[in-house]
Amino acid sequence: GENLYNEVKGVSDLLLLLDSAENSTAMKASDTQGFDNNGKQYKKGVLGELIVIQQQIQEHEEAARRVAEQLNSGSSQQKRKVSDKDKAEQLQEELLRTQLKYQRILERLEKENKELRKQALQKDDKGIHLRKMKKSLIDLYSEVLDILSDYDSNYNTQDHLPRVVVVGDQSAGKTSVLEMIAQARIFPRGSGEMMTRSPVKVTLSEGPHHMAMFKDSSREFDLTKDEDLAALRNEIEIRMRNSVKEGQTVSAETISLNVKGPGLQRMVLVDLPGVISTVTSGMASDTKDIIFSISRAYMQNPNAIILCIQDGSVDAERSIVTDLVSQMDPQGRRTIFVLTKVDLAEKNLASPSRIQQIVEGRLFPMKALGYFAVVTGRGNTNEGIDSIKDYEGDFFQNSKLLKTGMLKAHQVTTKNLSLAVSDCFWKMVRESVEQQADAFKATRFNLETEWKNNYPRLRELDRNELYEKAKNEILDEVISLSQVTPKHWEEILQRKLWERVSTHVIENIYLPAAQSVNSGTFNTTVDIKLKQWTDKQLPHKAVEVAWETLEDEFARFMSEHKGKDHDDIFDKLKHAVKDESIKRHRWNEQAEDSLRVIQHNALEDRSISDKQQWDAAIYFLEETLQTRLRDTESVIHDMVGPNWQERWFSWKSRSPDQHVRNETKSELERLLKINEEHTAYLANDEVTTVRKNLEAKSVDVDTILIKDTWHQVYRKHFLKKSLNHCNLCRRGFHYYQRHFVDSELECNNVILFWRIQRMLAITANTLRQQLINTEVRRLEKNVKEVLEDFAEDNAKKVQLLTGRRVQLAEDLKRVREIQEKLEVFIEALHQEK
Repeated sequence: GENLYNEVKGVSDLLLLLDSAENSTAMKASDTQGFDNNGKQYKKGVLGELIVIQQQIQEHEEAARRVAEQLNSGSSQQKRKVSDKDKAEQLQEELLRTQLKYQRILERLEKENKELRKQALQKDDKGIHLRKMKKSLIDLYSEVLDILSDYDSNYNTQDHLPRVVVVGDQSAGKTSVLEMIAQARIFPRGSGEMMTRSPVKVTLSEGPHHMAMFKDSSREFDLTKDEDLAALRNEIEIRMRNSVKEGQTVSAETISLNVKGPGLQRMVLVDLPGVISTVTSGMASDTKDIIFSISRAYMQNPNAIILCIQDGSVDAERSIVTDLVSQMDPQGRRTIFVLTKVDLAEKNLASPSRIQQIVEGRLFPMKALGYFAVVTGRGNTNEGIDSIKDYEGDFFQNSKLLKTGMLKAHQVTTKNLSLAVSDCFWKMVRESVEQQADAFKATRFNLETEWKNNYPRLRELDRNELYEKAKNEILDEVISLSQVTPKHWEEILQRKLWERVSTHVIENIYLPAAQSVNSGTFNTTVDIKLKQWTDKQLPHKAVEVAWETLEDEFARFMSEHKGKDHDDIFDKLKHAVKDESIKRHRWNEQAEDSLRVIQHNALEDRSISDKQQWDAAIYFLEETLQTRLRDTESVIHDMVGPNWQERWFSWKSRSPDQHVRNETKSELERLLKINEEHTAYLANDEVTTVRKNLEAKSVDVDTILIKDTWHQVYRKHFLKKSLNHCNLCRRGFHYYQRHFVDSELECNNVILFWRIQRMLAITANTLRQQLINTEVRRLEKNVKEVLEDFAEDNAKKVQLLTGRRVQLAEDLKRVREIQEKLEVFIEALHQEK
């Protein structure tokens, strides 16, 4: 009798649920016009028939109650007991027949209603009613959640907006449940392996066509076509794998997907990676902990509805997720429990009553708002949604679990589950959304107050707006680079080029040639070495100098402070743009070849046309020699230590090595004083003489030290001698014009440096032309490309535009956007009420 009464009571609960479904359907229908009168009359006829059947079920329920009371009264009349038992069995059979008839009529009504809704939505889609389609409530709500998914605030404003969080053990069938609710096989699938590698937010809403779309893409996937379904599954799998960082197995990055279709229940669900008990090979060691962390992060939201999925085909004691859900929602006020694979459970379990214990909440300590049992197919990955629904319906119609009252009619099928979850979702939304809007309003006030106190005179610019401002400044600075005067370019290029090649000219060309015994040998040596230098090194060095000059000038413009208007928040970005632009810039490869010809011609010219050029060459030579002389004297000073003045007045002293060096230097200077025309190299007998003289003074030296000291001493002697010769050559232009005929004066070194000076000037002019005409423009193009690339790379902008000011502006923008969208959503929600 108790079993019979519970079965009838379950039917009554189903009626109440279906009544709410009818009201929900009526509310949906009121949103869209276009039903014809025939459709209305047909709907009224079917509903009338349902009402009659409902009255019959209520009569059966009343009769069952009376029979149950009679069976429990404990009457002593045996015949009456048998008669009442037969009557109860007959009543139960009649009740099941009525229930099946009721379910078939309801399914027919839903099918017809779905078709009518689709037709109405298609008419609206074609603009028949000439009105602008507004975003649906669920789309407005989903947009708020999308913004919140990226929101990160130092004010710890937590996101407590409702969504349905789908959690379960790995391979428990939670993704299949979600697909049944969405009425499409949209997720990647595998056999026993982890397929859900990151959270997937699915927004379900009504629409004329069954389609899906990612929030960051305009492509629509037609869910009625197999090729589009395959492409969607592949795209989800690619996005999941791309979201997983190297060395990880799962990711907390959310993938957002919108699914529309006729008859879909409006709600937002988040499918989470399946909870695992152990880490297997191929997984990162922290995979289990990360999955638990992600699951807790979503479930700790006090307004989140937890859809707890339990695999009915395995022992309930092996479940991990139920303990996790119990920790997050110990009172079960927002948890809906779903037992999957009930067909396998009924077949395999020795005691089917365990299923009844599970769905009545008596087997687990976990509590829930409601308990459901569903079947999501035969395990065939290619099975379609319609086939699964038919299989599920046939199973429950013939299941002993339902016939014997172990399961209630309102607790079975994914259709009933979908209705219950949607109803719970919207109830939670209506109860909590205004409170959340107030929380963000308070956060906005706090952020605005902080901005006014810390940055009262600055415009409130978020990261993208700051980037645009910096971009304009950088482009202005690149334009300024093209306005550098030719004279400035040539001066810098000539100076830098001489700094780069002066050592080679002095050490490898001038000094070796100066050891020649006559002018003919000097000029021959110079010509050979100049040609070798020009063929192998000079053009490349010149291009390097030009490239570095362009880089330095560009950096100077980029880092130049603009006075009080300078904003140092852009410095990091400008530096990165400069480095990346320089890195991408490639000098014209043909520049060296053309430059080599120009430099050859310049160095072959020995004709100094006027006295002014002659004096300029002497000045250039003197300046170079004086610079080298100062460098040489500095080296000698380091070798021999402080002189007598420094020792006397600064209390400095020489080291033993410096004392040896000083004695050696003095001995070598005496040798040069005896023979001022000495060659650059010491003879062996001269080295022996110097060493013996030093040994006589108790100074022990070796040959290498003597020769090393001689190199610097002779260099100083030669440079001083060359400077004296320059003074003599100041009056030598007259003799030069006569080719030094009948003159003992020779100024070949002046002619050499005039050739070098002229080559520097011509090279600088050539490089300047290439810079202005070609390279500056190419650099400007590179800068624009880098700025465009950085503009599309949000991670790069976050890395380069940092600081509390930037983050505060970002938070303000996001909080305002969230608050405004919440207010629009709340207004629409009130209108629907």
